[in-house]
Amino acid sequence: MRVLRARTAGFCMGVGLALQTLDKALAEQADGERRIVTYGPIIHNPQVLALYDGLGVIRTEDMGAVHAGDVVIIRAHGVPRDDERRLYDCGAAIRDATCPKVKRAQLIIAEATAQGQTLLLFGEADHPEVKGLVSYAGGAVHIFDTLDALRGFDLPCAVSYVLAAQTTQDQGEFFRIRDWAHACLGPVPVLCTICDATSQRQDEVLTLAGQVDVMVVVGGKKSGNTRRLAALAEGCGVAVWHVESPDELPLEALRNKRSIGLTAGASTPKGLIDETEIWLERL
Repeated sequence: MRVLRARTAGFCMGVGLALQTLDKALAEQADGERRIVTYGPIIHNPQVLALYDGLGVIRTEDMGAVHAGDVVIIRAHGVPRDDERRLYDCGAAIRDATCPKVKRAQLIIAEATAQGQTLLLFGEADHPEVKGLVSYAGGAVHIFDTLDALRGFDLPCAVSYVLAAQTTQDQGEFFRIRDWAHACLGPVPVLCTICDATSQRQDEVLTLAGQVDVMVVVGGKKSGNTRRLAALAEGCGVAVWHVESPDELPLEALRNKRSIGLTAGASTPKGLIDETEIWLERL
């Protein structure tokens, strides 16, 4: 059996920086007197979260659970603007681990909609990153996860629009949305908010899926970028298994495959990808 592993699989820059911020806070906690709190899951990977739970890191999205004197790490996905202000005002020591690409998206959305323009945001409405992005919009917001959903909105041509995307969205679909917006709404300003690392990973999955019998995608089920990698591979017509750990692999179903592609989400630790590759090679 041949296992082809994506070169870009694993931690992206934003995830790596967020975990470095948390690790530094833990290293500085010499006396253990100050609680270390992450405001929301710092990244979307169950194994990583379990590791930090075991180190005593407190995870909460309840502002009332944050105490003055706590060291609070803002999650890699960012937080809504009002939540960030309240965190800084509560007397805690704040360490902002928002991914720089997400922070950039927040700020350019704020600038582009400062005069009340309506934001058209391609993303998952319930995702924490999206909740943070829309909090920076200066006007109305329409959130959609497909072109069909966008078409379903009542969008008067007299309104000024700005188009943007969640940083981990499907770039190909975003280009189709952009083209429709220009054709139907006029010269809508388009903000380049999809992360280049996301685009590289998606391009690599499309290439791999054309070379293998089956794709294995490793990463958290709550990770939006990981789910999109699996969806892109499925769109190429190959069988796809999205697993959080190698013990979820359907070994008998995979045993007779000639070639398997392996990739992982941006919040998946390298050790977990290595372990999955070993399992597959043993077949």
